[in-house]
Amino acid sequence: MTMGSKFKAPVERELSEETIDRDPVRQLNAWLEEAKATLLREPSAAALATVNGRGAPSVRIVLVKRVEDDGLVFFTNYGSRKALELDSNPHAALVFHWDPLARQVRVEGTVQRVDPQLSAEYFKTRPRKSQISAWISPQSRVVSGRHELEDAFRRAEQEYAGREVPLPPFWGGYRLIPSVFEFWQGRDNRLHDRLRFTREGGGWSLQRLAP
Repeated sequence: MTMGSKFKAPVERELSEETIDRDPVRQLNAWLEEAKATLLREPSAAALATVNGRGAPSVRIVLVKRVEDDGLVFFTNYGSRKALELDSNPHAALVFHWDPLARQVRVEGTVQRVDPQLSAEYFKTRPRKSQISAWISPQSRVVSGRHELEDAFRRAEQEYAGREVPLPPFWGGYRLIPSVFEFWQGRDNRLHDRLRFTREGGGWSLQRLAP
């Protein structure tokens, strides 16, 4: 990770083989909890990188809603660019960056769609207007202008007035099943800590990388 010459990480923050949790999922959740205590607006935001059929990469921010032993879950429109790329090439990478803590975490692996029941359960927790937006937005496609979206939103509000907004059949989650985690802790003098977990059989091997 490239940092400016004025970067100075808190002296007390370090990451060592002795102190890191040997379960990378637990370690990621611990860092997420610390990130939630900062002024970051979306601590669970991560950059998601995908590759299309021509081998060209693209990246965007998603909100990771679940970090569990079986993977990291985010939700999207299944007709979006990222979904189409994930369906054609299930290899993907995520990176969390928490500048106030001078930390980042990289995760690499493969993705699969989650069970529709999980998508339905999460969809019910979303704000109602966000639920309506999921129905009316043809994500990643060209529209004539903002008015097109606002008009569609108003029509959908009227359609669902007084009743529950159902899960769109074209909307749901993906689970990234990790094969690699890399934890990065900024340190003084550019001697940053980088510890990488690589899946081996039913466990994880741990290595330190040069910054």
